[in-house]
Amino acid sequence: MMNSLHIDASKCTGCLQCEMACSYENYGVFATSKSRIKVFDFHTTGRKVPYTCTQCAEAWCMHACPVGAITEDKVLGTKVVNETTCVGCKVCTIACPFGTINYVAETGKVQKCDLCAGSPACAEACPTGAITFADASWTGIDRMRSWAEKLDTTPQTA
Repeated sequence: MMNSLHIDASKCTGCLQCEMACSYENYGVFATSKSRIKVFDFHTTGRKVPYTCTQCAEAWCMHACPVGAITEDKVLGTKVVNETTCVGCKVCTIACPFGTINYVAETGKVQKCDLCAGSPACAEACPTGAITFADASWTGIDRMRSWAEKLDTTPQTA
């Protein structure tokens, strides 16, 4: 059974603990700018939505990489960037339809969520349970689309 991140945006308060935990796990600093997960803030409605790599089955980023720097971890099923192989061309950032691969100017390479080798720091840090690490059959773009269609998108008044 494969696990993946499950995001329930209705539980997100926008506290950014997921971003802080991610940056600390990967870089040893609390800096949201270095996080591989982001919380999008819908200012007009006050809603917050965490988003990160969905580990697509098709993995357009992996197929687009001209040097094969993105490979699949056969145990976890994650698509992982090999920083030694990455040349920083950014083709994968263009290929990703979700915008979840980021170029890091300091290293000249790209970064994306790798699920922290099976123990995602963002899920562990989330105080409301908006981010969980669950059976992959409960996650994915189809479930996200289904959830999004149910949202009340009328602007909230103050």
